[in-house]
Amino acid sequence: MNHVINITKSDGTKELFEEEKLINSLRRVGVKPETIDEVVEEVESAMKDGMTTGEIYAKAFSLIKKHSTPMAAKYSIRRAIMELGPDGFPYERFVARIFRMWGYETLTDQMVMGSCVDHELDVVAWKDETLAMVEAKFHNEFGVKSDLKVALYVKARFDDIAGNTFEYGGKKRKLTERWLTTNTKFTDKAIKYGECNNLKLVGWNYPPKGNLHEIIEQNGLHPITCITTLTHQEKKDLVARDILVCIDLVGKPTVLNDIGIKADRTESILTEAQVIIEEAK
Repeated sequence: MNHVINITKSDGTKELFEEEKLINSLRRVGVKPETIDEVVEEVESAMKDGMTTGEIYAKAFSLIKKHSTPMAAKYSIRRAIMELGPDGFPYERFVARIFRMWGYETLTDQMVMGSCVDHELDVVAWKDETLAMVEAKFHNEFGVKSDLKVALYVKARFDDIAGNTFEYGGKKRKLTERWLTTNTKFTDKAIKYGECNNLKLVGWNYPPKGNLHEIIEQNGLHPITCITTLTHQEKKDLVARDILVCIDLVGKPTVLNDIGIKADRTESILTEAQVIIEEAK
């Protein structure tokens, strides 16, 4: 591109379009070099000043899908996480699914007593001598970040809880790990405060290693909302049955029949889910 284009980010701010950012996002999900060249050329030919990042994504997604539906699904992970909403309950269960993958036992939506008041916790996870409590902040807009106020609030709750003993997994336990996770990003101040106060922060791109995006990609925990052959309502029906990731759908294929999907579509849906899983390995 030989002229300057300003694009509009999800938070409403403007920035210069950088071709390298688009290229990197395509490389990250394994798009082939020749397809990257084609996507970049076509996206840039459609660019106009003020174009939103959402419009750029939609254009790139449609082009990738022409070459590989599973690759397009991987490209859509961030939006797929958001599609688990609109409220935060499915995201809490998705976070619990991550902890179970790490070998924890989990419960969601727990009421625990602090020294002063009781607290509703999104996820409680335990294994061996560890008791982890997790605040899962879900946002349904990309431009919204978890800020310092969130980190202060969460830290204060954990401080109130820390003095008590809880029974999980058949034994009495003290709080040993404090987690704050979000499906979007943290502000710099929230990160600085969290690091200073032993809050384990996990957001879309934080920390640099072990962030939400990496956890999903490296462990094949792609949400079922990635699957392009499912309708929006079918995705909601699967989430309601606690089928949150592709690997769980493949392990329980009869659930597709349970939500009314006919056999002629079942094979294509399961094939797409399996390819997404295999390409993550």
